[in-house]
Amino acid sequence: MNEDVYKDRKTIVFVIIGLVPLIYLIYIGVLQFSGDFKDSAEGNAFYHKIVYAPRGAIFDRNNKLLVYNQRTYDLLVTMDKVNIADKNGNPIDTLALSKLLNEDENVVKARFESVKKVSGYSPCLPQRFMTELLPEDYAKIMEQLWRFPGFSIQSRTLRKYKYDAAAHILGYIREISQAQLNEKPTYRSGDYIGDTGIEGAYEEELRGKNGEEIQLRDVRGRIKGKYQDGKYDVRPVEGSNIISTIDIDLQIFAEQLLKGKRGSVVAIEPSTGEVLCMVSSPSWNPEYLVGRNRRIYYPILVNDKSKPLINRAIQAQYPPGSTFKTLQALVCQQMGGITEQTLFPCNGPSSYPIKCTHYHGSPVSLEGAIEQSCNPYFWQAYKATIEKGCYVKKKNKRGVEKIQFDHARFHANYDRWRNIMFSLGMGFAFSDSDIPGLKDGAISSIKTYSKIYGDKGWRALTIRSNSIGQGEVLVTPIQLANAASIIANGGWYITPHVNKNDSLLSRKHFPDVDRKYFAVVQRGMWRVCQYGTGRHYQIPGYDMCGKTGTADNGRNATPHSVFIGYAPADNPKIAIAVIIENAGFGATWANPIASLCMEKYLTRECSRQDLYDRMVESVTNAEVRDFENRINSVMNDGK
Repeated sequence: MNEDVYKDRKTIVFVIIGLVPLIYLIYIGVLQFSGDFKDSAEGNAFYHKIVYAPRGAIFDRNNKLLVYNQRTYDLLVTMDKVNIADKNGNPIDTLALSKLLNEDENVVKARFESVKKVSGYSPCLPQRFMTELLPEDYAKIMEQLWRFPGFSIQSRTLRKYKYDAAAHILGYIREISQAQLNEKPTYRSGDYIGDTGIEGAYEEELRGKNGEEIQLRDVRGRIKGKYQDGKYDVRPVEGSNIISTIDIDLQIFAEQLLKGKRGSVVAIEPSTGEVLCMVSSPSWNPEYLVGRNRRIYYPILVNDKSKPLINRAIQAQYPPGSTFKTLQALVCQQMGGITEQTLFPCNGPSSYPIKCTHYHGSPVSLEGAIEQSCNPYFWQAYKATIEKGCYVKKKNKRGVEKIQFDHARFHANYDRWRNIMFSLGMGFAFSDSDIPGLKDGAISSIKTYSKIYGDKGWRALTIRSNSIGQGEVLVTPIQLANAASIIANGGWYITPHVNKNDSLLSRKHFPDVDRKYFAVVQRGMWRVCQYGTGRHYQIPGYDMCGKTGTADNGRNATPHSVFIGYAPADNPKIAIAVIIENAGFGATWANPIASLCMEKYLTRECSRQDLYDRMVESVTNAEVRDFENRINSVMNDGK
């Protein structure tokens, strides 16, 4: 009986002993095919080497190449292959390596430590030691690379520029930041990404898609060759090319005119909304932010007091001055404050509460007021518009009728005036533009004024400066250029944009102004360039329309010089806005620069060489000229 009991126990023990390894085998098999373990195993067996896709090129509107790629190289280091050679125990002879790389020895030593801190670091895998080596660097390094075991070269591309122009509008690329990596899972550390301008706006199209090579690793992580002779490698897909709307000849021409000046030029094709040029001064050679040049020039650009990195064409806010009178004329007509035939008196510099800059005929019509840039006319038109219907007869408690001011109606009128200005592209950045970094303008709200003056403490007189584009009104140059396009088109616009392949023709915007009100403004702007402040700078062989402005910008500060216009008058091909900061009269600086730019675009030539030379050689801002001299000096020293 006892023997049978022991026999059964032995059987149970043998079964358990047999089941344990079987269970382990099953468990291991499951792990091998489960996601996490499988990925980990493959990670240990394979090394996925990135093959960088060439970035798409950028062309101008006439298919002239602007931005392309040049071959560049990364120096890689595999730490477990590096020999210890110097007396301090540093990997390799760091002094010899620093001389080869033209770097400070302490920088080279620091690099060995920094590569160990990269996410996913392995001593058995190649790590970036130095990036953006140019072909001339590559050739020199390859001759001596045999002296430094563990180092290798990886090929990729950097941007190259055909012209020394258009830095702001093209943008630049740089190594992706950690913050961007957290938001963009398809990127890896060390990847480049477009930053500002077209490079930033069209990053996805230009970037393309990287490929990869799958390489085998042994148990120690060392590379042993391609997996199955590259059967599963993925070829990179080149980025798409972008045809921009920019006319590079006009861009270069306008940039030359703004040398020694702080300001901007924006030109638009009215019928399409395509940006023909977008100049912000001061600027720089786009090559300065490519590769290892970036370490030299970026601190200069960031720290210079002339603030060259600001794209003034889309980010600087200015009072529009008298150029705003063209829009004031439209809104006041639309709201019924005036008609084309309305006459107002002007007493020249004796006028009150807003003076005129000069004496001219009085009373003056709307068309004549635009030609003469009559401040009193537009003040009276503004008052008649936003105070229309506000003076009403009301009986007091004694039954006596008195004229009282209706603040509720006044607020409603002002709000309507403001909203129509918004519809004309003022106040807010364009929401459907492909231009990154656009800033709002400013037209103050009822809430803002009521907070300052009290709900019933302000009227047209309080905010009279708005009538002539001063006071709280602020615009960006691209908004002014778009306003010129609206007038040129007679009542519509297509949002300014920079990609010619991404047409916005199906998205016309129609401001809240009847088209019948535009003709008198167009005639007035034509008269400005025939008989008014713009008469000295007509385009030979073309009728042009325009409006000068001299915008005050603070006590004791020299006014900004402003101009908007378009040409030809009867079939507009170009609309333009020019602002030269702290330069004085609009007719002295902004007007001739705009006229020269329009001639250059329409005729492809410049017939007024003396005027061109005078504008190019004139300096209106010493800070800008100092910056230009300083950065050119750095460039020449580098050569």
